[in-house]
Amino acid sequence: MPPYTPVLLQHVNLPVPKGTLHLAQEFYGEVIGFENDAVPQLQKDILLWFRIGDGPQQIHVAFENISPESKTISSRHPCFQLSSPEALLSLQKRIYEHKKTGVESSAMECDQPGGENSGSKGVEYPTRFFVRDYAGNRLEFSAPK
Repeated sequence: MPPYTPVLLQHVNLPVPKGTLHLAQEFYGEVIGFENDAVPQLQKDILLWFRIGDGPQQIHVAFENISPESKTISSRHPCFQLSSPEALLSLQKRIYEHKKTGVESSAMECDQPGGENSGSKGVEYPTRFFVRDYAGNRLEFSAPK
């Protein structure tokens, strides 16, 4: 591998509407279970950083001029791998139950536990499910077979 080839995905930035960081904290922090990392002092009210596992990978959630009512649906997404199919199902149930509460931070969409995933089908795809967070960001969660 050439020395200039990236060796790690450090972070993915997900946009959310202004004024919804508290919803991001609830969804990504409390429901999914990501831990917070410190953000630069001058940006503490406009973004959140969440650590994936023991790091160093992160999810950054920041304001962007989008609206939850927007009709634009993007297929761009990060994929988070869990340790096992059992852990994957546990998280899927957790997100799905949170969605059913209807609170403002709940997912707009979530594949139903035990149902078919909403992504492409085929034997080459791992065990997985998809979610659209409260801001419409598409998230994929997978586990090794």
